[in-house]
Amino acid sequence: MPSFALKLEARPQPSQFWSYGSPVLALLMTVFIGVILFVALGKDPIKGLEMFFWLPIKSGYALGELLVKATPLLIIALGLAVCFRSNVWNIGAEGQYIIGAICAGGVALLADKTTGGWIVIPVVLAGVLGGMLWAALTALLRDRFNANEILVSLMLVYVAVQVLSYLVGGPWKDPQGFNFPQTQTFEAATRIPRLFTGSRVSIGALMALVGVLLVWMFLFRTRAGFAQQVGGLAPAASRYAGFSSRKALWTALLISGGAAGLAGALEVAGPIGQLTTYVPAGYGFAAIIVAFVGRLHPVGMVFSAILMSMFYIGGEMAQSRLGLTKSLTGVFQGLLLFSLLACDTLVAYRLTPRLRALRVAPLSPLQGATPVVRQSRSHGVSPVDSSADKS
Repeated sequence: MPSFALKLEARPQPSQFWSYGSPVLALLMTVFIGVILFVALGKDPIKGLEMFFWLPIKSGYALGELLVKATPLLIIALGLAVCFRSNVWNIGAEGQYIIGAICAGGVALLADKTTGGWIVIPVVLAGVLGGMLWAALTALLRDRFNANEILVSLMLVYVAVQVLSYLVGGPWKDPQGFNFPQTQTFEAATRIPRLFTGSRVSIGALMALVGVLLVWMFLFRTRAGFAQQVGGLAPAASRYAGFSSRKALWTALLISGGAAGLAGALEVAGPIGQLTTYVPAGYGFAAIIVAFVGRLHPVGMVFSAILMSMFYIGGEMAQSRLGLTKSLTGVFQGLLLFSLLACDTLVAYRLTPRLRALRVAPLSPLQGATPVVRQSRSHGVSPVDSSADKS
């Protein structure tokens, strides 16, 4: 009997449909695997999915919390998109986020009760400059010593964590903080203004949307953005056109570092309100997934940032209401990333069915005249009479 098989065949050109359909299919696969995971853990899968996909959007307050989580993810992802499109692999946005938070926190600690609201601007600028400075270390080592930016930026994350731990446990430690590793709460004048009363959503959400517009204009409407992308796609063509690879490297890393530092400043001067050892929340790593799920496009990353923030909130709810570990957030993030990598195969390849039929092979005279059937790749069954073969 005939059997069927699927084979990957290269497409003559990348599929436009699957370029946008792949993230959707990856999300469906993540949900399906998530259902299996909840069942394996002995939990109701309907309640589990409700934690991740319904409760975060159930009410106005829930939507506000969703925006609070999505804001730093989107801001960091915008900077990473510039890097990745330039073929510069900045994996250490988490470290730049932490240093931005430290610099912003250092300025905020200088304020007292008589300080005016103008202090918010230096706080934000300090965060941006701190993130750019930390990214500049990676750019310098890559530019002067040809060091791998993936390893350098990643290792600098752990250096940033240690710097934060030293400061909040030493020089900046709150003397009235019952020996907890944290600074004193920032003065009200240093806090990022909120958009709505009774909500934690700050003007950082508006800044993120403005960033979407600015990054879109830079990448797709300016010569500098065009040079960045050409350098990433075709370095030889970029050099032939006279574009500077060094300039592209520094531009990408400084933009990415500044965006991560801005996110850190908005967090510590916004929802957190002080520096603690819990400032590293994994936003810098999660933003990598946000960038790729959003197809490195500013508009697409808006939706992927919201989806990723739903995973954060869902993981917290699953911990408090279902008794599951908070690391379930990372599990869903990883599932989404690996599902996306698998589904992206459909962009360059297509699955084609092949009919594998059965063919009758001739036998030798010693085996008799009874025909034997063997599998073939032909599209039919071709019985062969051994007697005819003998003649």
